[in-house]
Amino acid sequence: MLSQSAITSAAVIGPDGRHITLADLPSPGIKRWVTRRKAEVVAAVHGGLLTEEDACRRYELTKEEFGGWERLYERHGVKGLRTTRLQNYR
Repeated sequence: MLSQSAITSAAVIGPDGRHITLADLPSPGIKRWVTRRKAEVVAAVHGGLLTEEDACRRYELTKEEFGGWERLYERHGVKGLRTTRLQNYR
């Protein structure tokens, strides 16, 4: 089991190349999902900072919604997560 200090100091590489920690992630209860925030959550899950289940619970997402973010991010990068461009990337 990880200590609290190990959990808070764990970091992964974010979508912009900088290290992100749990403290850098969007706050739970966020209502406005911009591309950067979506990409940070996907990067946190891919890097092992959060599990998919933890991310879905923390941000009140369905597995389908998060899976959609993952697919778009993997195929098109951060730009694929733009809501206004969704039709172009599907």
